[in-house]
Amino acid sequence: MIDNLSLTTSLISMAHWAVVVGLSIRVIMRRLPVGVSLAWLAVIFSIPFAGAMAYLFIGENRLSRKYLRRAAAIHDVYEHWQDDLQKRASLAAPDVDPAVISLQRHAQALVGFPVMGGNRLHLMHDFETVFASIVSDIDGARRTCHLEFYIWEPGGLADQAAEALMRARGRGVAVRILVDAIGSKRFLKSRLARDLRDAGVHVAVSLPVGPLQILTTRADLRNHRKIIVIDGEIAYTGSQNLADPRFFKQDRGVGRWIDAMVRMEGPVVEAMAGIFIEGWEMDTGEGLEELEAASDVGPVKETGRTAVQVVPSGPGSKPDAIRQLLLSAIYSARKELAITTPYFVPDDTVFTALISAAHRGVSVTLAVPEKVDSRLAHYASRSLYHDLLSSGVRVARFRGGLLHTKSVTVDGEFSIFGSVNLDMRSLWLDFEISLFVYDRDFTEQVRAMQDGYMADAEMLDLKEWQARPAIHRFLENTAHLVGPLL
Repeated sequence: MIDNLSLTTSLISMAHWAVVVGLSIRVIMRRLPVGVSLAWLAVIFSIPFAGAMAYLFIGENRLSRKYLRRAAAIHDVYEHWQDDLQKRASLAAPDVDPAVISLQRHAQALVGFPVMGGNRLHLMHDFETVFASIVSDIDGARRTCHLEFYIWEPGGLADQAAEALMRARGRGVAVRILVDAIGSKRFLKSRLARDLRDAGVHVAVSLPVGPLQILTTRADLRNHRKIIVIDGEIAYTGSQNLADPRFFKQDRGVGRWIDAMVRMEGPVVEAMAGIFIEGWEMDTGEGLEELEAASDVGPVKETGRTAVQVVPSGPGSKPDAIRQLLLSAIYSARKELAITTPYFVPDDTVFTALISAAHRGVSVTLAVPEKVDSRLAHYASRSLYHDLLSSGVRVARFRGGLLHTKSVTVDGEFSIFGSVNLDMRSLWLDFEISLFVYDRDFTEQVRAMQDGYMADAEMLDLKEWQARPAIHRFLENTAHLVGPLL
């Protein structure tokens, strides 16, 4: 009996170490960011079998074979459309500091979209105004309404948007809705989704998750984008999900979610439409022909003077595209850098870039919510405040709810606005959408919005922060160890 027990124990131990060694070699050979690699090695070594299982399920950016096949099928058509768009859209150099030109080139090299002039942008940071504008534009739709969201939560103003879509479908408008399988799980099971489908609206699921998919696809790769395109003439993006903040997650004790959106007209709308169609093709297999047809239209209509560059990102051929571009933006700052983000758990390179900016005399301000809906992210973020404050970065903790707006302004010259958080998930894992706006007037509006957030925030003091209880520091530093995996 003892011999059998000893043999079983030895076999389990051998199996464990075989798995540990094999996966450790795999982690090392994949050349992930150092912090991520070390974090995974610690998990694999310290938690027998469960650590290995965790790595196999969420350690690699695996997309399904079907998804990859569709991506390959649309690749050439997508690049041809991008090249054609560049010929048809106004590419006049925006009126900004010449130092920004390198950022524009960097973005085009990574994602294929040029800077397009002739746009009109309207920034909105009141949820009632946002929903009223969306419903009004849907009610005016003549041909198509395309929506892509991470979260659609039934109730309140979100239902009004759904009712507008059903009215549009009743007028013969083609309505397509693409929602994330996890973020919109409640919506997909709701009566509202059934009503939309019964009305003839095509509701599709992005990145479905199930017992079979989890064996071949990383389950936590999510579609975090927020996109609306109406008639190919009007588009929206930003941080606002289709969820009424008066009701959304009000049991979490974080207050209302505070968001902002941009309404767009001009050449940038076609770029947004193409990104939606590409995503629709990869999730449904039905967008290829529309993207091919998009290259046959005439010059893109200009409606304003704002220069915009669209930057889609995600776990595809260049999974670190948005991280690279954020680094370029931060290092380009010479006078002022202001950032708002709900989750601040960046990788070492972005964190170092922020500290370096402060050290070279740039006025750096980071606005984050006082409370967030993830305790682990909350503590991991707090673990970084001491180094930020010590380097001269101003840290503002917003007290008016969960500040969910994602924005960056640099030197009053240009701004970054969209769905990207400053955490590892947005920088490496999720499908995101960002606008790089090279316009002083729009940047001034974003900066004023940021100032409004900071007026309702507590500015952290280094000495007071150092005096916080030791148990808080321990929890923060413990969370910091798994920060690269968040």
